Amino acid sequence: MTTLKAQSVLVTGANKGIGLELVKQLINSSVPPTQTLATFWQSSSTQELETLANDHSSVRMIELDVTDSASIQRAVERVEAVLGSTGLNLLINNAGINSHATLENITAEDMMAVYQTNVVGPLLVSQAFLPLLKKAAQALDMEEMSCKKAAIVNITSLLGSITLSQKNFRRAAMYPYRLSKAALNMASTCLSEDLKQYQILSVAIHPGWVQTDMGGKEALVSVSDSVSNLMKLFANLSQCDTGKFLDLEGGELPW
Repeated sequence: MTTLKAQSVLVTGANKGIGLELVKQLINSSVPPTQTLATFWQSSSTQELETLANDHSSVRMIELDVTDSASIQRAVERVEAVLGSTGLNLLINNAGINSHATLENITAEDMMAVYQTNVVGPLLVSQAFLPLLKKAAQALDMEEMSCKKAAIVNITSLLGSITLSQKNFRRAAMYPYRLSKAALNMASTCLSEDLKQYQILSVAIHPGWVQTDMGGKEALVSVSDSVSNLMKLFANLSQCDTGKFLDLEGGELPW
């Protein structure tokens, strides 16, 4: 099995769910990153992440509110101080929020809160960390794009697929969430076109319907299994995948 060999990985929303499990599996992989930068939001529970950081010197906790520009800039400065001239190899935009609002009860405030976190946040985080991603891409003399070199992975959802919406709409209308993930998918493909010149990969990945606080107890995939498959997928991503919308097995999903 191919192993992810990124020297530095930053995971947003790393204090719970998929983000926390990513940190666990990164530090326990056969070739763990030299630096795993785990971001958290101040108002969220961080006890388990704190334990990991205390037990593993390679794990750095970084406070980050993806909806706040000043918080993003402070996080960049902290990460830059840790990584120095080596740059950042892999940025995983995982932080996100849910909303089950339907046509009957949707509000403008709900729409904007979800959009700000799930779309504007990942885009501005990507923009802010771009100089560090460029450093990493320049530091490795590799022609092929990869997560080892420099990459942005946006954790999205099948519910953001316009093509598949007629098949799965009745199961979960979720207007704000669906619209935000469709927009995040567009951001991912726009990033891929912008960043080709720097040899930075950008991809949107659906992690499955996962048993997290967001996914609920009825979800089909355990957090551990989802992240295990994500890790395999990250290790095998190449320039052939940049700009794509992928499932856990690396299969291409319709926009």
